[in-house]
Amino acid sequence: MAYLLPTEYAQYGLTADTTDDWITMASSLMEAHCRRTSLLATQYVERMRLTSGAQTVRLSYAVKDAPIVLVTVRVRYGRPRRGEMMDPFREQIAWAFSLPGSWSNLDVTTIDVNPATGELTFPENFLGLNYNEVEITYTAGFVTIPPPIKVACAQIVKNAQSMPSANVKSNKMDTLQMEYFSGSLIDAQVQMLLRPYLAQRIG
Repeated sequence: MAYLLPTEYAQYGLTADTTDDWITMASSLMEAHCRRTSLLATQYVERMRLTSGAQTVRLSYAVKDAPIVLVTVRVRYGRPRRGEMMDPFREQIAWAFSLPGSWSNLDVTTIDVNPATGELTFPENFLGLNYNEVEITYTAGFVTIPPPIKVACAQIVKNAQSMPSANVKSNKMDTLQMEYFSGSLIDAQVQMLLRPYLAQRIG
């Protein structure tokens, strides 16, 4: 995905001879730096363990200032790990109903979503038991690319074009060539612009 349109090249300070392959490569470097497949709205599936006694998780790929749409949320109770059995009586009730290990779907409208932090808070179960593990299918990312991302994309291209060793006169950009110079192309200014869009974890 290219994060700048040809009609925007001049607006963001790129020269008239800039070709689309520069933008495509810069966009790919940004996605790799942010550890995302795309900064646009993309569907993800995450399975996470919950901290003992907590009913919240933070989505890895939530994007600051971009909407989070929950598609499906599944939860389950697992047998508590060592030191996690807060209430043995409740755990025995869960085992009696064969709850441990079985997945249940939650109504996504009952889950509190904080779009600023990507944190989800789950409702308490009617038995008063905490969930151990969740599987969340959700969409996160931008429908319309915000200016900071466009500026970052243009700056990467400018950095590449200013490097004689990057062979900017070549007709086609080489992927390995761009990856080799990525440390110089994604400079401190670009890193600052992209910091809000970094994925919270890898994987």
